[in-house]
Amino acid sequence: MGHGKYIDPFRSFVANAPQDDKKCHSEGHFCHSERSEESIYTVAAGERLLLEFTVLPGESRDVNVAVDLVGPGAELSLKALYLCGSDEKVNFRILVHHRAPGCRSTQLVKGIAGGNSNVTFNGTIVVAPDAQKTEAFQENHNILFSERAKVETRPQLEIYADDVKCSHGATVGRLNEDELFYMRSRGISKDEAEALQMLSFLSPVIPEGREEEIEKAIRSL
Repeated sequence: MGHGKYIDPFRSFVANAPQDDKKCHSEGHFCHSERSEESIYTVAAGERLLLEFTVLPGESRDVNVAVDLVGPGAELSLKALYLCGSDEKVNFRILVHHRAPGCRSTQLVKGIAGGNSNVTFNGTIVVAPDAQKTEAFQENHNILFSERAKVETRPQLEIYADDVKCSHGATVGRLNEDELFYMRSRGISKDEAEALQMLSFLSPVIPEGREEEIEKAIRSL
């Protein structure tokens, strides 16, 4: 697993050790396991875990992730993207548990739901009593691209410490009609205007090196 990095077409994660990042995976500075289709990560003191999830059109997925930040200064950055254009069912269930002081986590999940697709997001951040100075932020933003698509989003915070910075937010909307009208008035076709707006919406969560692949998937919706 050289340099502490593992990548597959669905998900990638990178962990940077405080002194020797080449030993991140082999010496277990963080621990990853999968059981019952759930991915479980434990992040130790001073470690940083980066997670990326991508669900492309035609894929039905259950994305079940649990992350334990168990040492002071541990960090998590999670980004996820989904694109649905037919009858896909995509479920995100993300649990982040802050168990030590001074940890930080950010989550950003964005996607497009079209056709008859059904998408759910359940995200929970738990801050333990001893996890003072926690910073935890969670966002889930969705665009409905058809009248039949459904999105349910349920972000949650459970905070048992008093010196923290935490927030969560979720939106479900449609493409911006004013922006589409403006682009159409400049001679851009309807399909192209929609694709450009979706690309802009998803740009913060598009994995590096997969821009062309994601653009092609967007244009297939």
